[in-house]
Amino acid sequence: MNVLVAGETWFKHIVHVKGFDSFTNSEYEEGIQWLREAFHNGDIDMTHVPAHQVDKYFPKTIEELSKYDAVFLSDIGSNSMLLTASTFNDSIIQPNRLELIKAYVENGGGFGMIGGYMSFQGIDCKGKYKDTPIEDILPVTLMATDDRAEHPEGIHCELINKQHPILNSIPNEWPHFLGYNRLKAKQNATIIAEHKGHAFISTMEYGAGRTFAFASDCAPHWGPPEFVEWEHYDTFWQNAAKWLSKKI
Repeated sequence: MNVLVAGETWFKHIVHVKGFDSFTNSEYEEGIQWLREAFHNGDIDMTHVPAHQVDKYFPKTIEELSKYDAVFLSDIGSNSMLLTASTFNDSIIQPNRLELIKAYVENGGGFGMIGGYMSFQGIDCKGKYKDTPIEDILPVTLMATDDRAEHPEGIHCELINKQHPILNSIPNEWPHFLGYNRLKAKQNATIIAEHKGHAFISTMEYGAGRTFAFASDCAPHWGPPEFVEWEHYDTFWQNAAKWLSKKI
């Protein structure tokens, strides 16, 4: 079983001020390690495309996408998927990879979006997936505004459909989360968990394929240590991949 995950990486450019003087440094960080280990522990082969390498390495054809049983986007905005260097710099026509993902799902593929500052609409709407082919296939409707719900006090989602295969071997008591993207389930979606009327975990059949939306993060900060180090973390993500791939 093969899955493709794009995103969950970032660069930081930091300014240090020490009295009169200042200097800068840059750092590269990844938040993919927990998800990578979860799939590895379930004998699921995961190909990871860091956010800054999507232009070069994310598939540009249905044939390339179809090599994978499921595709996940996590904390990567639509501009990174749409604006290749050749289009942005040289005005060269390139495939619309959001349309390709939609066609891939229509043909039987599995697609999941994991929450974050650059997922769904995200911070200052910079995720920018509203009114795109990705919104068409997701089990949720996206807000037209910044959709973040920050909860430094910690919140717990309420399980609605406890019999869903994605919750196989998962207890009813979940760790807390520190935030999520506010999402409204579509009429034909299945809500697995929610928080105050917002779909927290949801699924949907689309065409011959399946889609999944997880409103919070698979990594910090919204996903605190209590979640990413939870004994059932691996099983949950393995179940999600298997459900999208029609293995359960």
